Amino acid sequence: MSSGSKRLKNLQICRPFVYGNMAVPLKEDRSPDIPPDHTHSWTVFLKGVNGDDLSSFVKRVVFKLHETYPNSSRSIEEPPFEVTETGWGEFEISIRVYFVAEASEKNVVMYHHLKLHPYGPEAEQQKSDGATVTSMQYDEFVFNEPTESLFEILTKKSNAVLPAQKSMMVPFSIQSENEELDRLSDAHTKVQENIRRLTERIHVLEQEKAALQSL
Repeated sequence: MSSGSKRLKNLQICRPFVYGNMAVPLKEDRSPDIPPDHTHSWTVFLKGVNGDDLSSFVKRVVFKLHETYPNSSRSIEEPPFEVTETGWGEFEISIRVYFVAEASEKNVVMYHHLKLHPYGPEAEQQKSDGATVTSMQYDEFVFNEPTESLFEILTKKSNAVLPAQKSMMVPFSIQSENEELDRLSDAHTKVQENIRRLTERIHVLEQEKAALQSL
């Protein structure tokens, strides 16, 4: 076993990060190169918390976009680990992270649903204001029994934390939960409105049927 590849038994070390996207509506004076049916400019990203550099242990990040995009698999090998595009629809993006050779770790993959439109009670106002939409998730890289080399990289070149030192970074979790609640509330309102309309339509049809039968 080569020097530095030995694993440290009974040790776990973590590295916090966030991933997600930001989106902003395109203006009328857009570039002529942008397709006319595209409505938003957006950026999907993976980055360290509070701007921390992940490149000391992350070799590259591959973002898999919708297949309608040219070169839909985008490999980013240096920070910032992000891809900027324009489009009109929301879809799921896979984010695969490859670690440096010293880590001797398998790549990991996560999924993010691209968010272009605001949700919730203030959604219409935000749309009219052309507000930037942000959707991101907090997570942690957890390395169980890391190699000596990875442990040195994480403790000397980045702000890694041992489990006892971890901060839960509650604001990111709360934001994601609130976004999901807003989506559910918006969907519930639309469903209730559709039910009301269908009920009224059925009532009208029943009245028309009764009138025809009485003739």
